[in-house]
Amino acid sequence: MLIDSHCHLDRVDLTTHDNDFGCLMRACAASGVSRMLCVGIDLEAYPAMRRLVDPYPEVDVAVGVHPNEAGGEAPSVERLLELAADPRVVAIGETGLDYYRLEDGEASGQHARFRTHIAAARACGKPLIIHTRQARADTIRLLREEGAGAVGGVLHCFTEDWEMARAGLDLGFYVSFSGIITFKSAESLREVARQVPLDRLLIETDSPYLAPVPYRGKPNEPTYLQHVAACIADLRGLDVERLAEVIVDNYSRLFVVDD
Repeated sequence: MLIDSHCHLDRVDLTTHDNDFGCLMRACAASGVSRMLCVGIDLEAYPAMRRLVDPYPEVDVAVGVHPNEAGGEAPSVERLLELAADPRVVAIGETGLDYYRLEDGEASGQHARFRTHIAAARACGKPLIIHTRQARADTIRLLREEGAGAVGGVLHCFTEDWEMARAGLDLGFYVSFSGIITFKSAESLREVARQVPLDRLLIETDSPYLAPVPYRGKPNEPTYLQHVAACIADLRGLDVERLAEVIVDNYSRLFVVDD
């Protein structure tokens, strides 16, 4: 059985599932996805997301504010800790730095929010889910400065080079690969995936974004995780069943959940 270590179930397109969230959950189970981590993007949408997944114990939750979500409620350590006290919350995030469309003056705000999330993670002892885009040096620098290695976490939807992966691994972080790994243009990323130690490897869909081949360009969902798994298994010379066992062990170790 597979684990989707990063998805946004409250944003998945339900039109192919009779506009029924329960139908989507049944389809996920039928596709071999036994557990999912539904990750928060902002604090305004978080309560509705949490209510949506509440009836489904196979869905874990993370709470945080994406670095590009600057217009809503600003996260404080106290607010993040209040929400993280929920036993279904297994991580803080997603958080990090995204310089892809950075406006003047936004970097300092992203840095401050990133530091807040790291402080909250350290205070509650839960790992971090890191989003990083075109911000390699600053992401690693802030993780080091704030002592993020004390709690660890995952570099999610990894698209960077081996140097950054190694820096994250040195801090005790895991590395997670999404459907991007299946793209024809992603050979350099596939080479990174070949090098990440098996005991630090995770896979994800990042649904509803970044659908893998053969669904590239369409809305993504956890049922497509099997295509990411097949690609990674092939890269590592494993069968999918063995990779699934590795992922279950890694996920359970990082997020401290029962099998």
